[in-house]
Amino acid sequence: MTPKELLDRVDDKACLDFLAAMARHKSYSQTPGERVLAEFMAGQMRALGLEAELTPVEGERVNAVGRLRGAGGGSSLLFNGHIDTNPVSEGWTVDPWGGKVDDRFIYGIGVSNMKAGDAAYFCAVRTLVQAGVKLKGDVTLTYVVGELQGGVGTLALLRQGLRADYFVNSEPTDLAALTMHAAAFTFLIELVGNTRHMSKREEAVDAIAAACDLIPRLDAMVFSGAPTPEHAGINRVHVGVVHGALGRELHEWRPPQVADFVRIKGSGRYAPGQTEAGALADLRAQLGALEARFPGLRATLTPEHQLGRPAMPSFEVSRQSRIVQAINRAYRSVRGTDQPTGAITPPGYYGTDAAHLFREGGMEGIVCGPGGRYNTMPDERVDIADYLDMVRIYLLTVLEICELT
Repeated sequence: MTPKELLDRVDDKACLDFLAAMARHKSYSQTPGERVLAEFMAGQMRALGLEAELTPVEGERVNAVGRLRGAGGGSSLLFNGHIDTNPVSEGWTVDPWGGKVDDRFIYGIGVSNMKAGDAAYFCAVRTLVQAGVKLKGDVTLTYVVGELQGGVGTLALLRQGLRADYFVNSEPTDLAALTMHAAAFTFLIELVGNTRHMSKREEAVDAIAAACDLIPRLDAMVFSGAPTPEHAGINRVHVGVVHGALGRELHEWRPPQVADFVRIKGSGRYAPGQTEAGALADLRAQLGALEARFPGLRATLTPEHQLGRPAMPSFEVSRQSRIVQAINRAYRSVRGTDQPTGAITPPGYYGTDAAHLFREGGMEGIVCGPGGRYNTMPDERVDIADYLDMVRIYLLTVLEICELT
C-alpha cells in the first residue's frame, strides 16, 4: 500500500470522534480525572492491539504507555504528550467538556494544550494498524501526567528506562516544526523604600513608583550571551504578580502613606547557550540601575524554585536531524508548502517535555503539534483542518522513521 493510499484511509470523522471523547474527560492536573483518562488511553491502545500499561508517577499518578512492536531493522519513534489540563477560566460560551464540533473547530479545555496532539498520533497509528501495515521499527505512544508540574511524568518514564531513537513531542505549535525553545525560570524581587505621609512624599522613597519604573524595563529585556539572533529571539521576561503597600505584611488600610514595600514575581526565558546564572546577573544589573534612579531604594532578587518541581530546561535540535527532515517532508506532502521550522514564537517561549527527552533521555526529536493560536483562553479550540492534517503528517513521519517491512 502506498503512502498516498494510506493517507486516503484516514477516517476524518473517527479522528474527530476520538478527540471529542478525550475532551469529555475532566482531566485537571493532579486530580483523579487524569488517572481516568490515562486508563481510557491504555484501554484504547490495547483494543488496537498495542502492548499497553499504566506506569507509576510520584504519588498516586500514572502515565499510559503503548507500544506497536516492529519486525526489527528500523529506527524506533516515540510520541509524547500530556493529558493533564489547566482549569477552566471565566468567559466560556460552550461546554468545556462537551467535545463540541462545528464546521471549523473542535472545542474543549485542554483540546489545544494538548489533547489534539495526543489524539493525532493515536489516530495516525490506528490508521496504520487497521490498514495492516507492518513496520520495522517500534512506535511508542506515551500519555503522561505532570507536564504542568515541570514534566514529572515524562521524567518518571525516562528514569524507568524508556527510550527510542527519535521522538515527536506534540505540544501545540500550529503545525510548525519547533527546533528550539527556551528554558524557564521564576524569580522574586523585593523593593524596600522609605515611607512618609503623602504631605511629605517628596522626602519618601516610593517603592510602588520604583516598581512602575522597573516593570516595563524587565518586560523589554533580552539576556546577554545569546549565541545567535535566533537564540536571542526566544529571550523574554514577564512580571505576573505585583503587590505593594506598607511593610512586609503589605498593610493596605493606610493609603495616605507612601508605600515602602513591593513584592514582584515573574518568569524568565533564555535560550540554549545561555544560563540561568547569566540571566539572574542581568536582572541584578537592572536592579542596580533602579537603585541609582531611586536613591535610598533597596532591591533584592531571589530565584524561586518550587519544592520538588523540576526545572524546564531549554531544547535544541539541528534542522538537519533525520526527525526534523522527516516531519518537514511529511508536512510538504500533506500541505504542499514548506513547513515553518526553527525557534518559532510563541511556541519558542514554551517549556515542554521535549527538553527532558533530549537532555535526560539523550534522544533527538522535534516539537510539532496541532493547536496553539487558541490555547489557554476561553472557548479553547483547535482548527479541524489543522488537526486532521497533523494526523496525516504523523502517519507519514512514522513511515519514514520506522520503515515498512
